[in-house]
Amino acid sequence: MVGESVLAWVESPLQLVGAAEWAAAHGRTVDLAARVTSQIPETADELLRRGAAFGEKQPYFGIPWRMLATHEHWLVGDGFSGQFRLAAAVLRPRRLTFLDDGLNTLAFADAIAGTRPYRRPGVTERGLTTHIAPLALDHVRRRSLAGSGGLFTAFPLGAAREAAVGEYALRVERHAFEWLRASAPSGTVTTALRGDRVVLGTARSVDGHMRRSEHLAWVAREAAAGPVAYLPHRREPDDLLEAIARIPGVRVVRLNLPVEVALAGLDHPIEVRTLLSSTLTTLPIVLAGSGSTIVQAGDPAPRARLEASS
Repeated sequence: MVGESVLAWVESPLQLVGAAEWAAAHGRTVDLAARVTSQIPETADELLRRGAAFGEKQPYFGIPWRMLATHEHWLVGDGFSGQFRLAAAVLRPRRLTFLDDGLNTLAFADAIAGTRPYRRPGVTERGLTTHIAPLALDHVRRRSLAGSGGLFTAFPLGAAREAAVGEYALRVERHAFEWLRASAPSGTVTTALRGDRVVLGTARSVDGHMRRSEHLAWVAREAAAGPVAYLPHRREPDDLLEAIARIPGVRVVRLNLPVEVALAGLDHPIEVRTLLSSTLTTLPIVLAGSGSTIVQAGDPAPRARLEASS
């Protein structure tokens, strides 16, 4: 609401983008408590260069108690976080809006609706966080029922999930990266991405979902069709990126930005090659109207050229 002090509490680049989009959509200046993690400083700097409406900015480790206590409206990046649960149970904020956190966004909506447990998918929880979880979940639901809880998302929830969260009156507000798409990238970004073929990095080999040899072979196949700019995933280690850089035709571009920010607003269409990722949801929205194409590995043909604006 107008007049409320608003704080974005974020710990990933995508959450940071969500905060900038929320600020633009509501014509508000948002203070920022940003966890010191990979790509956060670079993403914040790039968004500020593009004109993001961020006010006071503070890096943090742990829980930013002072900033949380002095703001009535929290924009929360990770609703599953044990730190969020503790802060919400203690400070009981007046208004809560949850930002996108990759595919965890959908799992979090299900947790609010009670159709899945209130914990991050695939994680076994122990200790204090399990005892605090019901208190935090109860506060989130009470705020929603009072008209003070919402989800600000670019992810399609689907009719069934929308109906389920509607039982708790969770307000769902959609965006399509309108502000990011309309803003101009910095010169550093446009110079680095001067080509028209981009391969998106992946953490699948880091997480054990594919062999490193398979990862390198995939990049080599993509580069065999023509030179590519390789945008690393933030969790790819240096030794892996060094091996990728040795593949003929590959130029590793270390912008330290999420792909949504790196590729938004370019002045020429690009062809993006990627493995299965949550970016297959966000990137088509970001590139809508650019004439770009996105190809997932294993697809028999490119996806439709992204010419229609969303």
